[in-house]
Amino acid sequence: MFTQTSRPAAQEPVRNADGESLAFDGVDLEQLAQRIPTPFHAYSASAIRQRIGSLQAALSGLDATICFAVKANPNLAILQLMANAGVGADIVSVGEMRRSLHAGMPPERIVFSGVGKSADEIAGALTVGIHRFNVESHDELLTLQHLAEAQGVTARAAVRINPDVDAHTHAKISTGKSENKFGVSIDEARRWFAERRRLSHVQLDGLHVHIGSQILTLEPFRLALQRVAEFWRELEQDGHPITSIDVGGGLGVCYRAGVDQPVAAADYVNVIREALADYRGKLLLEPGRYLVAEAGVLLTRVIRVKPGIERQFLVLDAAMNDLQRPSLYDAWHDIVPVSNASRPLTTYDIVGPVCETGDTFARGRELPECAAGDLLLIKATGAYGTSMASTYNSRPLAAEVLLNQGRYALVRRRQHFEEMIAGEQPARHWETA
Repeated sequence: MFTQTSRPAAQEPVRNADGESLAFDGVDLEQLAQRIPTPFHAYSASAIRQRIGSLQAALSGLDATICFAVKANPNLAILQLMANAGVGADIVSVGEMRRSLHAGMPPERIVFSGVGKSADEIAGALTVGIHRFNVESHDELLTLQHLAEAQGVTARAAVRINPDVDAHTHAKISTGKSENKFGVSIDEARRWFAERRRLSHVQLDGLHVHIGSQILTLEPFRLALQRVAEFWRELEQDGHPITSIDVGGGLGVCYRAGVDQPVAAADYVNVIREALADYRGKLLLEPGRYLVAEAGVLLTRVIRVKPGIERQFLVLDAAMNDLQRPSLYDAWHDIVPVSNASRPLTTYDIVGPVCETGDTFARGRELPECAAGDLLLIKATGAYGTSMASTYNSRPLAAEVLLNQGRYALVRRRQHFEEMIAGEQPARHWETA
């Protein structure tokens, strides 16, 4: 029988009433791991709703739509939760569009971003009637015009401008500087608007900006939105009505307790209110990580402790294919034991079984002394965990579980080997091109 915590569900796993084991959203994780083999991802529905609610409350009084960045976590159960809360989708592929529609998100709450939209993807999005395209190159704009004309529809579009603002985040998730591949300069966007009346089947009436992810200070947002506001006012004065401004996403979360100090939703929205104080059109927001990262954890067991000459290795059954962020970005994730057993502290390099030195979750990390079979929890894995997962080393994709006030539901079972190789076959039929 699963026990419920003595406190309301929160974004942080807490000790059960007996203090012996961690619980998340009212579910005892030790007991959960006895029913579902590790490694697996678990998400708190209550924590996600809490984040959605805090952002919606901050936006009160504004004509604003939240569009969840599907790339952060595309699980259908997560998308259904978003849809039920009135949240739309920010997509970067037709696959993400199909997931969003399947989860119940209406097309009028879907925006299509990304630098590499193919003609087929644009045509597919036009067919279902999504709300808006965030256009990132002149070639894409002309392609959108051609395909919309072929379908006899008018596409609504926003220019993604690159404001050349340093988001002060990891270089690989910075998207708003001039050397990044995203968006176009304000000078180029100005030329697009000057020629917009030539676009018979594209209604170019929006601006879009997104400067990066995991941003922990307000200043980059403030500077980027000031530049957007200046450009919007210039366009309006020149006779180009702007009915929609997409302010992007990027709100950071706490990966390292006591170090990361995320921006509060209310403070972030206040920056939007100040920069766009006299704007009366539609606002779009694209949070991803902010809504789901801290709502997710990765449960994993110790396979063995391996003493080395210079360090001890704690080898887990989870690996870089289950959570790539530490390997890809040298990202920090807090790691804690699920059991509350009192043991002396020991320093470990915490690694997975994949045959790469980069398959390392943490170096020189202090934990209570561990043994084979111990259950550990890797925190804040709800964003860019399963969405970036792979089957490297022919390891099956991990299961995913949704938790909700003392109950749990399996929302993706662990991948079977037969599913992993389903698209493969011997070379029986040879042809010439």
